[in-house]
Amino acid sequence: MKLFICLSLTMIYYLNVFAQFNDTTNYHIALLSSGSVNLTNNERAYLLNNSLNFGVKKKSMVFNSNTSWLYGKQNNSLSNNDFSTTMNFNLYKTFPHFYYWGLVNYNTSYSLQIRNQLLAGGGIAYNFIDKPDAYVNVSNGVLFDNSSLVELNNYNTLRNSLRLQYHVLIKDIITIDGTHFLQNSYSRKGDYIIRSATTVGLKIRKWISLTTALNYNKLNITQRENLNLTYGLSIDKYF
Repeated sequence: MKLFICLSLTMIYYLNVFAQFNDTTNYHIALLSSGSVNLTNNERAYLLNNSLNFGVKKKSMVFNSNTSWLYGKQNNSLSNNDFSTTMNFNLYKTFPHFYYWGLVNYNTSYSLQIRNQLLAGGGIAYNFIDKPDAYVNVSNGVLFDNSSLVELNNYNTLRNSLRLQYHVLIKDIITIDGTHFLQNSYSRKGDYIIRSATTVGLKIRKWISLTTALNYNKLNITQRENLNLTYGLSIDKYF
């Protein structure tokens, strides 16, 4: 939690610096804080989901960083302590709606039994729909996976990374965002990763929304998966 707060403050600091000294660059910051609580006579469960996204956009380049932390307990037993941070860039140097991408992603997950996982690679992407109120993108590429798992020591593999991403804005009030990954190992049969995140937001102010987030993750090599539904507030600001 301390690491998440430090990253949040760092991003906000750099956001203020960049906004003051560069008028030709667009900046974006989004903070999501959500959770769920279930209390009965003999059952207690709660789940907290926090994420911070910071983006920089220029004419031919987009940079994004995202840090998320999912923490939960059930009857005083730890159920989730999952941390992820990602940095990625898009390079627009060819024809419209097409770009190259690069990514570095670090994960550690109690629920998926991941001690440490580093993913790095790149590929290509295309925007099939690219409008202010509707966006659909498909990308594909290759990632190098260096992982340390609870039930398996260090191992390396190359993965194909297929992604579907979309954004829909309905009457400037309702937003629907989704990012879905399928990442198969080239050399290990049955070794695949599924990551899926869908968020629905209802704007109550221009930059504040009530949100519901549905996240699903599966790591087939450890036979572990999680499905989490949370609700809360998000702050979304462009500069």
